[in-house]
Amino acid sequence: MPPSLSGTLLAIQTGRVRPLMVGGRKLVSAIGKTTVSGPIEVGVMGLAGDEQADLSVHGGLSKAVYALPSEHLAWWQAQRQKQSATMFEEALAPGYLGENLSLQGQSEHALFIGDRLDFGDVVLRVTQPREPCGKFNAVMGYALAAKDMVQSGRCGFYLAVDKPGKLQAGTRFEVIPGSRSISIAHALQHKAWKHLR
Repeated sequence: MPPSLSGTLLAIQTGRVRPLMVGGRKLVSAIGKTTVSGPIEVGVMGLAGDEQADLSVHGGLSKAVYALPSEHLAWWQAQRQKQSATMFEEALAPGYLGENLSLQGQSEHALFIGDRLDFGDVVLRVTQPREPCGKFNAVMGYALAAKDMVQSGRCGFYLAVDKPGKLQAGTRFEVIPGSRSISIAHALQHKAWKHLR
């Protein structure tokens, strides 16, 4: 049976740049996003009201929107609890890992670079996996979070905006296949391997 080529947008999140402590250094980040209600404008540079602190690694035309399969949040919560059961009891909310879109029904193994997600009013194109950084470790609260992201493949993916418009939580989307030559999961492992060499 072929995999489903559809899914659901469960929640939408945006964030503002704010201070973040990383390894004793004070940096700025917009990694923690909060849920927005109602429809939101999506332009070629991303969601209205969403900010990025470092445009060399996040944002821009090819990384305008960051999506994460919502199914990953429970796994990430379990990883945090392994580090300190008492410190990380609260469930991870959508947007905590920096994702703009919380999707259900599609994974990094099922989606390929060049696939398009058609929400009707908005069309987004899958461009690349998210690569973790030190800010991710800081937000997650343990030093091996970035390594866990690469090894597990639970990274989410960046999207370019092919058709701007309005998005709203609860909207279904259809996957329009591209060339299907490299999946997000495979692309992450390839990039990770290059960094380790």
